[in-house]
Amino acid sequence: MKPGGRLLNHQISRLHLPPKAIRSFIDAYVFPDGELAPVGTTVTLLEEAGFEVRDVHALREHYAKTLRAWVANLEAGWSTATRLAGSGRARVWRLYMAASALAFERAQIGVNQVLAVKTHRNGASEMAATRAAYAA
Repeated sequence: MKPGGRLLNHQISRLHLPPKAIRSFIDAYVFPDGELAPVGTTVTLLEEAGFEVRDVHALREHYAKTLRAWVANLEAGWSTATRLAGSGRARVWRLYMAASALAFERAQIGVNQVLAVKTHRNGASEMAATRAAYAA
């Protein structure tokens, strides 16, 4: 990435890494190669790659509401969903989204956006100093 370039990482994160000994429902049926890393791990990796982290924004409560809306939409269009994707797949995603909404509400998992920039050699970032500067 060229100096002044920005990177926005949007991730579902976990407060603590679980033991990997047990394969979960999500591992088996939804995201077979997925991993939920703590946001601190992501920040560290970005810094190690030469980026300056400028902002971290948590969206956990918003995402719980979003998942509840997605489940309601799936239920409202259940016959179409099962016709297009099959009843097994529709049930897997209904369970996944409903359980994830609970996990977000209970702060077991989170959603974070991490904004980072590749600075120039002299330290210039080409970014405003605050979020408010972008709202103006």
